[in-house]
Amino acid sequence: MKILLDECVPRPLDQVVAEHECVTPQDRGWAGLTNGELLRRAKGEFDLFITSDQNIRYQQNLTGLQISILQLSTNDLRRIQAAAPAIQRAVVSIQHGELKKLNIP
Repeated sequence: MKILLDECVPRPLDQVVAEHECVTPQDRGWAGLTNGELLRRAKGEFDLFITSDQNIRYQQNLTGLQISILQLSTNDLRRIQAAAPAIQRAVVSIQHGELKKLNIP
């Protein structure tokens, strides 16, 4: 699976999902783009967008989305690393075009 990590999630998240190919907006020269523009550029090239932006569902029209979105409830690296198994399960179980929110304690 090819994953685009949002700028708001810590880069070491790529280690949590190491069996997948992870790319950041900075890797692509897309740093500073809005989520809407990121999603437009990612369409057809990436399978999953991982973000911790809590407003993405309200800021973007996600109808007919061509990419899945995993919304993490935090961007705290320590909590993300502790929740690694739950994140890994969410990544492999997400459906094409689905927005899935993962609450991380």
